[in-house]
Amino acid sequence: MKIILTHEVPGLGGAGEIVEVKDGYARNYLVPRGFAIRWTKGGQKDVDAIRRARKIHQIQTIEAANEFKAKLEGLQVKLAVRSGDAGRLFGSVTQADVVEAVKAAGGPAVDKRAITIVSPIKTVGTHKVSVKLHADVKADLDVAVVAA
Repeated sequence: MKIILTHEVPGLGGAGEIVEVKDGYARNYLVPRGFAIRWTKGGQKDVDAIRRARKIHQIQTIEAANEFKAKLEGLQVKLAVRSGDAGRLFGSVTQADVVEAVKAAGGPAVDKRAITIVSPIKTVGTHKVSVKLHADVKADLDVAVVAA
């Protein structure tokens, strides 16, 4: 089945790409979750709109991505979260929480889909978070999680 990806799917492709996948994968996973739409002849207009929107939000050059990386890595990001006595959090820190913490620290606007949290943050302390700025540029961020 031919589909048009509306979001980036690891191992499959990026938004705006037309890919061929098995019928069940498309019907049961990709389409219901909004990661893809069925391909039609008129779907090319949708593909063009997705690509234009993606270019607007994407950092265009490696130099601009490196400048953005320098700004991010120079920040002291602190996130106050409710926690128990032993330092365990009530829940975990999400990508949206990291975006808000970066914004509160005076950093630039970051897309939450570009943030990768390697292992779930469920304790107080300093944790590594990576931000994909460009295909070739990643910024590593230290997020200090403190008890609120």
